[in-house]
Amino acid sequence: MRVILLGAPGAGKGTQAQYICKEFGIP
Repeated sequence: MRVILLGAPGAGKGTQAQYICKEFGIP
């Protein structure tokens, strides 16, 4: 499963990625 987060730099993609990884159990 590959999730692509679009957004301007500093738009919180890193935080969203951490949340998604935690929610879906992605290592």
